[in-house]
Amino acid sequence: MPSTNPDNSDRRGVAITELAVCLPLLVLLCFGTIEASGMIFLKQSLSIASYEAARVSLLPDVSTDDAQYQAELILGNRRVVDFSVVVTPDVETAAVGDFISVTSSAPCGSNSLIGSFFFDGRDVSATVEMRKEY
Repeated sequence: MPSTNPDNSDRRGVAITELAVCLPLLVLLCFGTIEASGMIFLKQSLSIASYEAARVSLLPDVSTDDAQYQAELILGNRRVVDFSVVVTPDVETAAVGDFISVTSSAPCGSNSLIGSFFFDGRDVSATVEMRKEY
């Protein structure tokens, strides 16, 4: 039989009020953490793709297309969409000692895990520079 103690019903009312206030904040915190983790993964993917493309561009007898293909391969495997990869200067014409710069970028909105609520309209990019030795 339920208790008719007024203190017991007051406690339940306070607990429901606390739940109503705290639950939306906890859900927002949870989704924000998931989204922030996804953006960290995106930034790391772009960094790895730029690094590997720069490494390929330093090899002898390679073209700019080879370097871009290496970055596109990595970003595709990591399910990054709407990305762009820019290699400067042209690898074929770069002289020994020149710096090769690879910049990979992608929009946050189309690479979001739970929708583009938190990072909509922003882009993430990563640039790697290496000196051509061959």
